Amino acid sequence: MGHRWGMVIDEDRCTGCEACVAACHAENNIAIAGDDQAGRGRAKHWIRVERYYEGDFPDIKVKYRPVLCQQCSDAPCEPVCPTYASYQNDEGLNAQVYNRCIGTRYCANACPYTVRFFNFYNPVWDKPLDLQFNPDVSLRSVGIMEKCTFCIQRIKTAEINAKAEKRPLKDGEFNPACVQSCPAGAMVFGDLNDPESRVSRLSKSNRGTTFLEELGTHPKVVYLKRDSWHNEQNA
Repeated sequence: MGHRWGMVIDEDRCTGCEACVAACHAENNIAIAGDDQAGRGRAKHWIRVERYYEGDFPDIKVKYRPVLCQQCSDAPCEPVCPTYASYQNDEGLNAQVYNRCIGTRYCANACPYTVRFFNFYNPVWDKPLDLQFNPDVSLRSVGIMEKCTFCIQRIKTAEINAKAEKRPLKDGEFNPACVQSCPAGAMVFGDLNDPESRVSRLSKSNRGTTFLEELGTHPKVVYLKRDSWHNEQNA
């Protein structure tokens, strides 16, 4: 049985620090939009942290939800791509082939999670930021789409090393940059096809839910949450 990569995010552990956002930018060579581009709604963050409020003043609780590509099994972004630049690979990842993309933006319009981004401009890094490029990740040019890949470069590196050493991949042997950087341990990554993996066991928790599950996209990102903080306080 092959791998099926997935992620579990515990909303009760997330503190909204956005270390995952910064790590994702550094790992994946994501350019920072300037004031002008950001003001025109062209900022790019492959992962964002949404903020929700519960309760009434002064008894207010804040909850955070990191949102990234949900790696849907029935992804609405894939069938609308006329050049097959968006497709699902054999490990269940919604992949993006940059050289095939012609920038129709159909995939972005079809994605209900708004986690696909169009490059409206050629990215520019002021010195010395140009010295920090990750050589394992390509630089995307103007006119194409980009999105979270679950740090596929790390997945492939780990798989190649394990194959060379003639051993199976170990659970937790590697992680995407967002998971690695999370100080609260709110994010867990791994193989959903491995019943003993931590991500597989957590994904079956009765606290588990998926984002916009009523749409039937069958995401591979599972969120853990309580029914209500107030219910727990009264329990």
